[in-house]
Amino acid sequence: MSKKITIIDYGMGNLYSVQNALRSIGAEPVVTSDASVIAQAEKILLPGVGAFGDCMANLEKSGLIPVITESLHSGKPFLGICLGMQLLFEGSDEAPGVKGLGFFKGKVRLLDTELKIPHMGWNSLHLQNNGRLFEGIPEQTYVYFVHSYYLQAEDPEIIKATTEYSTCIHASVEKDNVFACQFHPEKSSKWGLKILKNFAAIGKTTETDEKEGR
Repeated sequence: MSKKITIIDYGMGNLYSVQNALRSIGAEPVVTSDASVIAQAEKILLPGVGAFGDCMANLEKSGLIPVITESLHSGKPFLGICLGMQLLFEGSDEAPGVKGLGFFKGKVRLLDTELKIPHMGWNSLHLQNNGRLFEGIPEQTYVYFVHSYYLQAEDPEIIKATTEYSTCIHASVEKDNVFACQFHPEKSSKWGLKILKNFAAIGKTTETDEKEGR
């Protein structure tokens, strides 16, 4: 299995931290904005920092939406981080009327709380539904968050981790071979690196695997 993980560069991600984290687990990060390189990638990571509407506009301008959509349905391991997770859903309160990539059903809502916004810091995870990213991760492990909007996924079965910040936040989701985290595993110490290592170890699924429930 190749050690390469292709990081999509569309001008809105914290690429340096992600690259360093992947190198530290023995992976080989490949940063690209080239659709042909992304199409040939074995594993794909979609980072994201900034505003939902700006990110979708950049993806549109870069011409990468078709290859990302194809990759999401290809069986290749695909990981969205922070805003990269939110983009995989249908839309966000941050940008009314702007459609997300729509792989997952659900919306991204503004955190309505008297607590400090953005939510910035370490929070513990409640693990559920046997998420593959969390194999070997202890319950109540602390990971690092920076966000003002939070996910409400429609399908409870895809939710693999939650946290509390005045409300229940869906911190990680998984469907088929597509994974996403609201928190930053690349900034979450040894357990964050373990999550990335788990992702790096996942292989491509085939139609046979999906039919047999693997």
